[in-house]
Parts: sequence; structure tokens; C-alpha cells
Amino acid sequence: MSVPAAAATTADSPLARRTVRKVGVRIMPIVLLLYIFNYMDRANIGYAQLGMAKELTITAATFGVASAIFFLAYVVFEVPSNMIMKKVGARLWLSRIAVSWGIVTVLTGFVASVTHLMIARILLGIAEAGLFPGLLLYLTFWFRGKERGRAIATLALAQPIALILGSLFGGWILDHVHWFGMSSWQWVFILQGAPAVLIGLLTFFCLPNKPADAKFLTAEESSWLQAEIDREYVPEEKETFLGQLRAVRDGKVMLLAISNLFIACGLYGLTFFLPLIVKQLDPKYSSTNIGLLGAIPYVVGAVGMLLLARNSDRTGERKGHVIGTVLVAAIGFFGAIQFKTVPTLSLISLSLAAIGVLGYLAPYWAMAARVLSKEHTAVGLAAINSIAALGGFFGPYAIGLAATESDVTIGLYFPIGCLVVAAVMLAFLKVPRDAGARLARPVK
Repeated sequence: MSVPAAAATTADSPLARRTVRKVGVRIMPIVLLLYIFNYMDRANIGYAQLGMAKELTITAATFGVASAIFFLAYVVFEVPSNMIMKKVGARLWLSRIAVSWGIVTVLTGFVASVTHLMIARILLGIAEAGLFPGLLLYLTFWFRGKERGRAIATLALAQPIALILGSLFGGWILDHVHWFGMSSWQWVFILQGAPAVLIGLLTFFCLPNKPADAKFLTAEESSWLQAEIDREYVPEEKETFLGQLRAVRDGKVMLLAISNLFIACGLYGLTFFLPLIVKQLDPKYSSTNIGLLGAIPYVVGAVGMLLLARNSDRTGERKGHVIGTVLVAAIGFFGAIQFKTVPTLSLISLSLAAIGVLGYLAPYWAMAARVLSKEHTAVGLAAINSIAALGGFFGPYAIGLAATESDVTIGLYFPIGCLVVAAVMLAFLKVPRDAGARLARPVK
């Protein structure tokens, strides 16, 4: 079915508004649920550590290694995972990822030594590999460039939501759940991992692979949407399955990947060590208190993320938003070091850090998708995220290595330096400007 030119090119046509609204209502809730529980199960070790440190004899340095080792397996398997998803379809592969990581998370609740914990974290990295770049790729099948920033912001919003829920429930579980003679930290893993299995089944039965498979769209709507998505890209020369790996050597891919690696040092440093930083403010805090206070920076960061993503979409500007948020994060970490014994000022500083390391996500990935060609999108996004995931290893590892039992914040100088380097690197990247809402004009 042909689509009228005005409908196909005008952002405000009834067909465009109706289709985009349907996609948002039907696709985004499942995508959001997937990433919320994914990130929660990746980060819940931060609160479990408050309970299991004594039982398993885990120091700050050992905790840094346990947090970081997850990313080694994650990096190795991420690009193959995204390529498999492109072959077998998003519905099947995303469902498989969710079910497998949920099972591993539940089993982590039964580890009996540091060695068992390390093995469980490696298995979790293998199970989770490919989810985030897979979801990013999946969004490119459904959203045009002018809406993609907001869609990615909704996806990225899963991180603060997961961290808020993880903080609130993690602290509460530690103080109140001691069922069947098991330690409360074990229930942190079990109760937060089990829902992922159910969400994986929901994904398999409810998530269509592409617009043509969407029963909630009419033939006209699915035809229009597919034409719009295809029109935004000019594919490069066709490549074979193995030939697509050449995208990894692309200079833009490497610059994006390495800069994101440095930013990830800050993101995961905050993710894993925030509970210990808050505990340091007052050793008398209960786990519930730590969970409540630890949720505050993520609430502020979530609001900041949405505002920044909306402004980035409105103006079509990406790079400046990313650089600005990265520098804000560095300032926040510096403040957390200076005010490590002043609760109010420390939480304000941690909130600035959260705005920075969370607010950069939407404009960054919209920028990355804009820079890459369609033929390189699958491998390119996965390669960027895979290399950047090493920041999840180096950040927690370096912070844990530098931290002492009395001062966790001393390790934050490392992510500060990484964030500044990332900002300088991104200043040299050339990024085409998207047609933001303020810039878009109907084609007559």
C-alpha cells in the first residue's frame, strides 16, 4: 500500500501521530520492564554486600572485583549476541536473555563462598550479554530519529527506576526478610531475580519483531512506519555476516566506544558503591535508612534525564548535551569526596553525579545511532557497548582498590579523571544534527 507523501514526510500528520502513539504504548512498557529488572539484577550486589560482607568475608577491594568481573564475560559475548538476535529475531532472543539471567540471579542467592560469588557473576555476565545493545537496535526498528531520543530516554529511565526500586526493596529486604532460616542478603537475589523469568515469557508472547508483525498496527500504519524507518538511512555496501565485524575498526565506533568506557567508570562506580558511600555518612544507619537515602540521587537523576532528553530531542542537538552532563557528573563526584561526612551536601553532590551519569545516556545513544550507517548499526552499537562495558570493570575495581574501610570516597578520583577525558574526546566527534521538533518543517 502506498502512503501519501505528506503523510510519509510530515511529522504532525494524523497517521504519524497515531502510529507513533500506538508503538509507544504497546512496545515501550515491555522494553522498559526488561531493562528495569536487568539493571536491578546486575546492581543488587551493592545492597546484598551490606549483609553478605561478614558471612563471606568480603572487603571493599574484594567487592570491587566481584562487581567488576561480571563485565569480562559480558564484553566477550555481547557482539555475538546482537548478531544472533538479528538472525533469529528480537522476540525469541530477548526472551532467552531474560529467562537465563533471572535463573542465574536466583541461584546467586545460594553461593557459599567468594569463589562461588565470582563464578555466579561471570555466569550473569554471559546470560545478560546483548540485552542493552539488542534493545537499542530494536528501537531503531520502531522509531524515527526525531522520536528515538525520547524512546532511548524511556529505555535509559529503566536504570534510575531499577536503582530506586533496588535501593528501597534491597534495604527493606535486608532488615525484614529472614525466611526459612536463610540470610536476608540471599533473599535480595532471589526476590529480585525471579520476576525476570516471568518477564522473559511475557516478552516471547507479546513482543513483535518488526512493524510488519505488529497486530496492533493497521496495514497502512505498518507500511508507513517501515517506509519512514528505511528512508532515514542510506545503507553502505552490503556485507557478509563475518564482514560486518569490520565496523568494529571504524574510527567513529572506536571513539564512541572508548569515550563511553570512561563514562561507564563513573556510572558503575556510583551504581555499585553508592550504598557504601551512604553508609559511611553515618555508621548507625540501618539498611532501610541506607536504601531510602540511596534512592534520592536516582530520583533526581531520573528527572534530570527526562528533561535533558526532551531538550535534546527538541533541539536535535546531541553532542553538547553529552559533554555537559559528563562534566556535571565529575563535579558531583568531586563534591561527594569533599563532603563525605556532611549528609545533606553529600546527597546533593551524589545527585549531581546521578544527573550526569544517567542524563548522558539518551542523547549519547541517539548520537551513536545517528553517526552509524544502517549496515553497521547492529555490530556498531554492540561493539560500542561491549568496549564501554569494560568501564564497568575498571571503575568498580579501581574504586574498590583505592577505598579503605573508613573512606570509600577516596576511590572516586579515578572516575572523575575518566569523565574529564571522555568530555575532551567527544569534543572532536563530528555529529550530524537531527531534525529536532523545533527545526522540523512540513514538506509541502
